[in-house]
Amino acid sequence: MTEESVHTTNFIRNIIDNDLQNNKNNGKVATRFPPEPNGYLHIGHAKSICINFGLAKEYQGTCNLRFDDTNPAKEDIEYVESIQNDIKWLGFEWSNLHFASDYFDKLYDYAVQLVKSGKAYVDSLSADQIREYRGTLKEAGKNSPDRDRSIEENLDLFERMKNGEFDEGTYIVRAKIDMSSPNINMRDPAIYRIKKAHHHRTDYKWSIYPMYDYAHGVSDAIEGITHSICTLEFEDHRPLYYWFLEQLNITTPPQQIEFAKLKLDYTVMSKRTLLKLVQEKYVSGWDDPRMLTIAGLRRRGYTPESIRNLIEITGVSKSNGVVEFGQLEYCIREDLNKKVNRIMGILKPLKVVITNYPEGKTEEVDIDNNPEDETAGKRMLSFSKTIYIEQDDFTETPPKGYFRLAPGIEVRLKQAYYIKLENIIRDENGIIEELHCTYDPESKGGTADGRKIKGTIQWVSEQHAINAEVRLYSSLFSKSNPDAEENYQDALNPDSLIVLKDCKLEASMKNAEKGKGYQFIRNGYFCLDQDSSENNLVFNRTVTLKDSWAKEKSKSR
Repeated sequence: MTEESVHTTNFIRNIIDNDLQNNKNNGKVATRFPPEPNGYLHIGHAKSICINFGLAKEYQGTCNLRFDDTNPAKEDIEYVESIQNDIKWLGFEWSNLHFASDYFDKLYDYAVQLVKSGKAYVDSLSADQIREYRGTLKEAGKNSPDRDRSIEENLDLFERMKNGEFDEGTYIVRAKIDMSSPNINMRDPAIYRIKKAHHHRTDYKWSIYPMYDYAHGVSDAIEGITHSICTLEFEDHRPLYYWFLEQLNITTPPQQIEFAKLKLDYTVMSKRTLLKLVQEKYVSGWDDPRMLTIAGLRRRGYTPESIRNLIEITGVSKSNGVVEFGQLEYCIREDLNKKVNRIMGILKPLKVVITNYPEGKTEEVDIDNNPEDETAGKRMLSFSKTIYIEQDDFTETPPKGYFRLAPGIEVRLKQAYYIKLENIIRDENGIIEELHCTYDPESKGGTADGRKIKGTIQWVSEQHAINAEVRLYSSLFSKSNPDAEENYQDALNPDSLIVLKDCKLEASMKNAEKGKGYQFIRNGYFCLDQDSSENNLVFNRTVTLKDSWAKEKSKSR
């Protein structure tokens, strides 16, 4: 978060300020970010990262990174590494690195304590039977036949579960709370299940794994977390969070605080759906620039500052809502506009021969690197007889108000000369091959005769141009709420990626840096992709220059 955001109040800061005034937790603030390593982080996680790490920094406290690695079948070291990279890229550092698996022995001992105190039991009901016994929002549940097992039998079965004597699904350990509770989460929730799978840290040591609702709060307490800040769907789980800590006699429990998720339109936030997109090859991977993963946004050219700014301007609240994707685009434009060089880049080239320009002559023209930054300086570009312009900068039949190149319309080549059309050269099929124009040698930098030229277009010298592939990205989905579709595939946008070959860029782009942003004049903001090589430059469009989102949404309706 920016320094300005530090003083912006919200209900979480109000809670912490009140705690500090009352010297609660001895004036300490300790938060944590606890992702499960079962996929890459997306922009929704960025909000939790900014809140938890930002508050710890603001209050001179601590923020732990703790991986909730309690479901080994879906977790992988690849995800652990990607999550750490994403947090660092966003500009944050954790105070301590932990894993839930660090506490597996303690969690097991605590669960044994619950069994011994008659607050937990081993159940043999199947998953379907448990759902049936749980009841509904309108009907109370009913007790499992195993709920009254003796403590001795429960302890024996639990130890044998740990020792791997039973198959998956044979038994689970459940908390003994209240099967008639109006909060379904309190109707004897599972604490442990049998899972015989390889764990990326503990190998095959464990045959049982704790459930999130149990492990999460206890891990918070072990680490001395003061404010357990999570998203709104855990609000109904809060009584369970405190129930475990109370039964285990933890006298200074963390305070659970819930906030509304960040949800953008025209996107999906479900890791399950994101994984399907990857596995079913609708995208090239977790870092596909159309994905709203942090890795995908980074590859597309988004900056940490733009994402942090989105989190800041959308705020922290207790009410769920949907943020327009255009707000994210606004944030990246605002950031890049101040930072990046302006580049001559022609995406759909049309050859122009300046017939009266001397053969073999080359001259240099200067151009501002960034007119928004006085310290950015200038660079020199080569100009010659044959150049490329954008196809869209020429028309044979100009509409009213058209000021680019057309019969009878004189235009200015940016930082160079005035030109006017003399002839159109076509192939045997009538397709335009090139334009022949003349130039005014006295027009460099403007003319003394005072004639006004309304149109200015960009160009690249043919002799000095470099070829590049440019990938134009837009929303992966064409419907505003793809999560609501019965099949998310029905909401996919067939035009989410358009690849342009043989684009022509100014020679300076030979030295383009991967991940660095550039503005291709009048075409948008771009960055060099990781697929690039010395002989095959590939650029991703980060965002258009102007807000085209309203236009895109109107097309999809």
